Parts: sequence; C-alpha cells; structure tokens
Amino acid sequence: MSGAKPGLTHIGASGEAHMVDVSDKAETVRIATAEGHVKMAPETLALIRAGDAKKGDVIGTARLAGIMAAKRTADLIPLCHPLMLTKVAVEIEEDATLPGLRVRATAKLTGKTGVEMEALTAVSVACLTIYDMAKAADKTMEIGGVRLLEKSGGKSGYFRRPEAK
Repeated sequence: MSGAKPGLTHIGASGEAHMVDVSDKAETVRIATAEGHVKMAPETLALIRAGDAKKGDVIGTARLAGIMAAKRTADLIPLCHPLMLTKVAVEIEEDATLPGLRVRATAKLTGKTGVEMEALTAVSVACLTIYDMAKAADKTMEIGGVRLLEKSGGKSGYFRRPEAK
C-alpha cells in the first residue's frame, strides 16, 4: 500500500487513520475463527446449566448476540469494511476447568478482505452477553482469552495460532 507505514495498513504516511483500499484485491474464500471465555463461580455455571438465570437462556441468547454482532462489526470498528458474510457460527461450551464458558466463533465469506474482526467481535459480544445475563448471580465473572485462532484466504494466506486446538 503506497504511503502507509510498514505493517500498519490503516495508518497513512502522515500518521492519519484511513480505510484500506481493497478494490484491487482478488476475491477469495476467507474464514476466521476466534475464541474467548467467561470465568465464573461454579454456582453461577450450575445456574446457567440448569437454565435458572433470571434473564433466561444465557447460552442461546449469547450465541444469537454473537452472530448479530459479527454482522454489525463495521458499525462498531471505524475502519472495518461492511461485509456480506456468508456464515457466522458461535459455539459456547462449558469448561469446568475455568470454571465457566468457552466461546468460539467462525466467520466466512467470499470477498476482498478478511473476517478476523467479525469473528473477534462475535466472541467479544457473546462473552459480554453471558456476563450481562448472569451478573445478578455473580459480579466477579471475568472475560478473557479473546484471540484469533486461525484464518485463511487472501494475500497473507493461512495463519494458525500454534497452541490452537
């Protein structure tokens, strides 16, 4: 990209933020998977498992919130391109070793720019929704570990975090 600082595609030569021009990029299938977790008291996890949270179905609502968030990423992150996603999947699983819930999101499209931010946004909002729905029972919950696990497609090709399962 002409005039950009090396390694920072959203920063111009003068340091100004700008949206990357993707018009000359080839359309490829692009997939990204991200994960995060919500640590909580074992009693809170039991409440969620039993479906006894005051606000209702925590896992189902968080899954839906994550999907909706992925579709709105460009409204939340100023320099993201609005994308026509072809798939967003959010999986939420119990993890007794935390204790808590692990969230994994995958975003996919055929296009000129990647979907890493959409996967990361889905995970983040799903985790925030879990917190919101269970905070009446446990204000000590912690959101953490939000990270890209893998991505494919585009000029930079395939990336997989070495410790990713």
